[in-house]
Amino acid sequence: MEIINNNIFIFILIPAFLLDLAMGDPRWLPHPVRIIGKGIAAMEYLLTKPFSMKVQEKLAGIVLAFVIVFSTFLLAYITEKWILFGTQGIYKVIGIVLLVYLTSTTLATKELLRAGFKVIEAIREDNIRLGRKRLGMIVGRDVDNLDKKDILKATIETLSENLSDGVIAPLFYLTLGGMPLGLTYKAINTLDSMVGYKNDRYIRFGWASARFDDLANYIPARISGLLIILSSGILFRSWQIMRYAFVTMYRDGRNHTSPNSGYPEAAMAGVLGVRLGGPSMYNGVLFEKQYIGHERSADYFSASLDTIRIVRMASFLGFFISISVLCLRAIL
Repeated sequence: MEIINNNIFIFILIPAFLLDLAMGDPRWLPHPVRIIGKGIAAMEYLLTKPFSMKVQEKLAGIVLAFVIVFSTFLLAYITEKWILFGTQGIYKVIGIVLLVYLTSTTLATKELLRAGFKVIEAIREDNIRLGRKRLGMIVGRDVDNLDKKDILKATIETLSENLSDGVIAPLFYLTLGGMPLGLTYKAINTLDSMVGYKNDRYIRFGWASARFDDLANYIPARISGLLIILSSGILFRSWQIMRYAFVTMYRDGRNHTSPNSGYPEAAMAGVLGVRLGGPSMYNGVLFEKQYIGHERSADYFSASLDTIRIVRMASFLGFFISISVLCLRAIL
């Protein structure tokens, strides 16, 4: 019983991971990220008036990031401790169910795989308009003029990048600090997705949020790259592919505007033998991005299907490692 009392999060993470696989993110259920997003929007509105001068915008952004991150952790921590130690009987059972649900909301395995597969299915059906529409729901770039190859390339990129943001990073922080730290990571990630842009509006106001996100994803992004390589070894049973992928990740991982996203993308490019990155349009403006990987195969459709398999395998490996770490912590 001592292990259960001191390490009850093992028994929360397992059903939470399975719940995410089964349900994903149904829109009819309240989701902490949507609540956090509303809080960010409200604070942005309140802060942009008193800190309207450009020189003050960075300070306002620091205040925003600190308040959102600290309040998320504090509320999650109090909720967890109250449920575990302040309730009894049926109320504790209901509370544990709530903890399982809140933990599952930090993960996005099913939604990530489903979104990627929907784009691939549209291309399989030769419906390029639908493929662009579905891709536009999961990427920030302009999609109106993308051809099939570009759509599939973008799908591979976003699946690789979001393996880290949506699965491995949450598992990393859930393992380190349970549900409170997992939700705190999601708050940081949401801040970056809402205000962490390098445009005229957010270049100063979103600076702190973007830096928080860079720091939070530094280790998980590199773990994600290694898990992609390990997954390829399990699926394709080729040391040569694994070695080439590792070399590509080491060589091209920095060929990205993000200090982190390039590593899982480069690992995936090395495994699949495709070339990712390159020039992309954002809001009508052309950005000259560096290329990631070398093209050994022109079959990007098969590569995109393999990406689904690799991301799924890497997600399960990440989950297995998290559970193993928690079990070792319980034993030691």
